[in-house]
This record gives sequence, C-alpha cells and structure tokens, in this order.
Amino acid sequence: GHGVTPSIVCSVGEVLDMGYVIPGEKVTSTFKIQNTSTLTLQYSIQLDSLSPTRDKDQQRIPSFITSSSQRTEIVGTQNYNGLSVFSVFPTEGEILAGKSQDFVVTFSPDHESLYYSDRLKVVLFGKKTARVTLLKGAARDRPMFVEGGVPLDVPVESLAVTSPVSSQAALQGGNLQEPVKSILLVLDYIEGESSPVPATTELKVGAIKTAQFASKKNVEFSFDGLPLLQQKGFTVEAGKGTIQCGQVKRIGVSWVPPADFDVS
Repeated sequence: GHGVTPSIVCSVGEVLDMGYVIPGEKVTSTFKIQNTSTLTLQYSIQLDSLSPTRDKDQQRIPSFITSSSQRTEIVGTQNYNGLSVFSVFPTEGEILAGKSQDFVVTFSPDHESLYYSDRLKVVLFGKKTARVTLLKGAARDRPMFVEGGVPLDVPVESLAVTSPVSSQAALQGGNLQEPVKSILLVLDYIEGESSPVPATTELKVGAIKTAQFASKKNVEFSFDGLPLLQQKGFTVEAGKGTIQCGQVKRIGVSWVPPADFDVS
C-alpha cells in the first residue's frame, strides 16, 4: 500500500478582509482551493461562530481587558437579526486529485460596527485542519468615513439594540444635531540635535461602494481650520481631494513643535 499525505493550496492568505459595507447590503468574495495530492479529498468548511462550544468559549473575560496585544475577539460583532454575518458556500464535498473548488464568502452585516470577524477552517476527512483564515469586515451607516488614531471605543458590543444617540439629541435652532464622532491622533515628537524630524501619523478617508448611490463615482472631502493647525506646527498632507467609491485614501499628518513651544 501507499501512505499519502493530503495537501491543498488555497488562493487566500491568513486574513480575508471583506472591506466596508452599508448595513443591509452584502458583498461577496471568491477563493479557490486546489487539491495538490494524489487522492480525492473530503472537505468541510467550519466557522467559529457556528461552533457548538461557542457559548462555553464566551464565558470568559474579553481579550481587550486581559491582553494588551489583542484588542478584538476572533468571533467579533454578530448581527442583531440572529443570522450569520459571514457565510460560505459550499460547506462540504469532495475535490478530486489535481482538481480545484471555488468557494464564495458572503458578508452581510445588519448594523454599524468596525469589528465583524470570524474564523474559517478547512477540515479534511473530518479531522485534519488544513487551513485557517480570519474573516474581517466593517459596516458604516454612511457611504463616507474617516478613521485613524487611538481607538476610543470598546471592540465588544452588547446585542441589546439601543436607540441611536442622534434620536435623543437636543433640538437646536429647529434642526436635529447629530453627534460628532471624535478621533484622537497621538504624535510623539523626539527632539534631536540635528534638523528636526517631524512626528507622523495618518488618517484614513474612505468611500463605500453602495447600491444606494450606484451613480456616484467620486466623493469629495476637505479639512477645515488648517491655518490654525499650521500655527501650532501641524501639517495635513492633503487639505482636500476626491476619492473613488470603494477606495480608502491614507492622509499623513505630521507635527513639529513651533519655535515658541515650551517642551516642559
């Protein structure tokens, strides 16, 4: 007889990022698994969010409290409607020797969150885990978003549906004022003897491709109050610009203390 080692090649790496989606819409991504061995492989696709031990695994302190390196859980935010955020098709079958199989991953969030995640495992013959891939995705209520800096939120949310803050906001001048989201950028400047090297960080400005605004190709953005920032030593790489829908643009922010700055 011949002892044969089952082997596969997968077209996706350790992380599959599904990007940004408007809640209620969905996006799909396809990956391929090739059977590089000389025998027919029986496979099944497993998601951690559907694991029978998931409830037991959740009865522990969240990783963002216990671990300084890991902020988010492997199985992140879940849909309010109880349906899976990520789904994969097909979930089981056979791949003949030398052949390949396409798999479709669907990401369909039902509310805003940056922390949708799950773990996909390719299991051969019901026992050998041949591939592990982390699935990630984010949902934004608006097609345009800005991100960056130090996280000011908690990456674990309650599944209790709470009324949005905007509906409770006070009426000012007859208009309902929406809350403004804050971003905290931290720039550490180290004083050197030679010419100053500015402290740098970056913001991400993005535009989501959405069926609601299918005709829109580009979105414009601009920063207010740049002259005042420049007086205090801050420089923003692009004061204004346009972004194609479906893209994310990184904008550098740098800081050199002005001449009259008191280091102490």
